[in-house]
Amino acid sequence: MKRILLAGVAALFAAQQALACTAVNLVAADKTVIAGRTMEWAFDMQWTLKSLPKGTELTLTAPPALGLPANKVTTKYALAGISAEVITGGAILEGQNQAGLGMSGNFLPGFTEYQAVTKADTSYVSVLGFGAWALGMHASVAEIRAALPNIKVWADSSLPSGPTPPTIHLVFTDRSGDSAVVEYVGGQLRIHDNAAAVLTNAPTYDWHLLNLRNYLNVGPQTLLSRRIGAVNVTALGQGGGAMGLPGDFSPPSRFVRAAFMQHYTTPPKTGAEAAAAMIHILNTVDLPIGVAESDAGGGNIISDYTQWVAIKDLTHNRLSIADYAHRQTFVTIDLDRVFAQDKPAARLVTALPFPAAIDATSALGN
Repeated sequence: MKRILLAGVAALFAAQQALACTAVNLVAADKTVIAGRTMEWAFDMQWTLKSLPKGTELTLTAPPALGLPANKVTTKYALAGISAEVITGGAILEGQNQAGLGMSGNFLPGFTEYQAVTKADTSYVSVLGFGAWALGMHASVAEIRAALPNIKVWADSSLPSGPTPPTIHLVFTDRSGDSAVVEYVGGQLRIHDNAAAVLTNAPTYDWHLLNLRNYLNVGPQTLLSRRIGAVNVTALGQGGGAMGLPGDFSPPSRFVRAAFMQHYTTPPKTGAEAAAAMIHILNTVDLPIGVAESDAGGGNIISDYTQWVAIKDLTHNRLSIADYAHRQTFVTIDLDRVFAQDKPAARLVTALPFPAAIDATSALGN
């Protein structure tokens, strides 16, 4: 069968089953907060790293059919985010701001239903503009919790959402370590404490927490030996305590696996250790092309794959990124320096200056 990464209209159907993302939080002993995430997608979304300075004007709109006026707001905080530029005007689904608030949006098909805006409403934002508004206007998870009940978040067929419907839930984390998951289900806002420090995709967050009860027997310790009759049977090696940990790439299995890794990884002492641990954790849910596929019909197979990984140091305003072709060579951006320039900037993630592999031949010879 013909394998493709972009299948036009057929991809829209398959996207209901594909598109897998994983977000994880770690807090080091020195209080550094690291929020990492993988972005899995089945086709090119023209992912672009953008920075918006403090004072950027945002236009918040209602559904056009209502004829309501657009609201103009000016951002309180500079921000950097990764935007899907295949969507007209872009849509920031990942990012952080200068106050140390981070955000990651993950696909939630089949469960997401945004709010209904009425002619009586005065505060609203489309889901495509939500990321820039959330990061540009708020400094903490507490501020997000307080603000969301007072604004309607909407989506309808008038939005140029690209090849997939914009059905997402989001995890917010700030430099205090506070973290919350935001979902819109049945037209209602739901805010959950991010108790597991993990978010994947469908189903909803409360379901994932209940599902963790199926894995209470799983742990890091291995039974080294057991006498069976007259025979002393010994373990084949370490790691047997995790027997039964799901190994597939479905959202429920990735949630369980990431939660296991996050919970049992030796607590890092420093931000550098936390960032290194985050890379190892996210590697357990990484998707090479070909291992997670959907049949788009007509003999076409689309493959979900890890298009990029972002690791946010919310304490020190640093952002590290690796794309599919450079999973061994992250680039790190000092956002304080970027924000100090006080001007917008944008660059495709695949066009970032990833370093070449280091030739270490001289370490062992000429």
